[in-house]
Amino acid sequence: MDSVSNAGEQPPAALRMDILRFATAGSVDDGKSTLIGRLLYDSKSIFTDQLEAVERTSRMRGEETTNLALLTDGLRAEREQGITIDVAYRYFATPQRKFIIADTPGHIQYTRNMVTGASTADLAIILVDARNGLTEQSRRHAFLTTLLRVPHLVLAVNKMDLVGYDQAVFDQIRDEFTSFAAKLDIGDLTFIPVSALHGDNVVDRSASTPWYNGPSLLHHLENVHIASDRNLKDARFPVQYVIRPHKSTDPELHDYRGYAGQVAGGTFRAGDEVLHLPSGFTTRIKAVEVAGEPVPEAFPPMSVTLLLDDDVDISRGDLICRPNNQPAAAQDVEGMVCWMSADRPLAPRTRLIVKHTTRTVKGIVTDLHYRIDVNTLHRDESATQLGLNEIGRIKLRLTQPVFADPYSRNRETGGLILIDEATNSTVGAVVITEAR
Repeated sequence: MDSVSNAGEQPPAALRMDILRFATAGSVDDGKSTLIGRLLYDSKSIFTDQLEAVERTSRMRGEETTNLALLTDGLRAEREQGITIDVAYRYFATPQRKFIIADTPGHIQYTRNMVTGASTADLAIILVDARNGLTEQSRRHAFLTTLLRVPHLVLAVNKMDLVGYDQAVFDQIRDEFTSFAAKLDIGDLTFIPVSALHGDNVVDRSASTPWYNGPSLLHHLENVHIASDRNLKDARFPVQYVIRPHKSTDPELHDYRGYAGQVAGGTFRAGDEVLHLPSGFTTRIKAVEVAGEPVPEAFPPMSVTLLLDDDVDISRGDLICRPNNQPAAAQDVEGMVCWMSADRPLAPRTRLIVKHTTRTVKGIVTDLHYRIDVNTLHRDESATQLGLNEIGRIKLRLTQPVFADPYSRNRETGGLILIDEATNSTVGAVVITEAR
């Protein structure tokens, strides 16, 4: 099976290979893991020993057929309970495209894991059990995927075999979700009837749904257009690490100073004029390197090292951008938060550690504007706190500025992670709507 390597470690020609990152979401037992297992199995993207291990485990559990969900449920607790707990990442490829899959949990207590998997996805597949229709968790995941600005959304109506492949069932779910989606900001929405257990419309079109004229799931994944989704206009380079080979005996490396990180937006080339934040100092790029070798340009999501013409005092958490295109240096930030802590609610005056790209500062919640009802999308402005998995709009005051864009403009520089000061646990994820 072909594997997907880190883009920053590939030669320049391979960097342009098309990679689609997609996440699955939905309620418990909607068949997310089975769908991914079927996708891997029918596309012949499974090693023989992997399949043998799954077949052996299925027999030990007394199951009559091979349980393809075990291909993604890798933790022992997941296999024992028959549920997905953590995000399971899988990689496969077809002649048309490479794929990175994030199989996310359906249980409400693991919503934080679903947010993690969807935060970097180009596309999300929300599964709905044809027998149950839309559930609160289906709506919650749909809202979160749009909140996280996942550009493409697929609603896969699964277990069509258990409703006799009835078109009326599919149409009812499609119409109900279309009505709900009208309240959301969804750019690209596709509906596909599938049976993950039997493989209907997963890799190949199914004869059991002659009334469906659309593509199979794999065909859609191979052909959905993602080239225009990434921000190539706003150059953003959060510095992760300063490379100084002090102990090198090579005289050419004696004065070497490189700034390593992942490109969060725009393109960077040798000779480009750039600006450093927070100093405001301008200089030019001397070279762009990947694994010590020069490359002609860097673009998202490449991991590269920038060498500059001038000796600038740059450290982790700083940002390199264009002089005439800068993010806001903001200490007051507003945004939508998904609260992930069961131990404590989020309320005004809550103190937190805030992580933004590679920069970490302290902050305090100054206002809770409202809480969102994920079923009706109603704004409860009387809310005084947010509990586990609740979503609302908050305002933060930071001790030091972060260099932020609205999330709608840049998903990398427009997101925050909230961390508990006492436990160092991640307790919230914020989508920035305003920074100043």
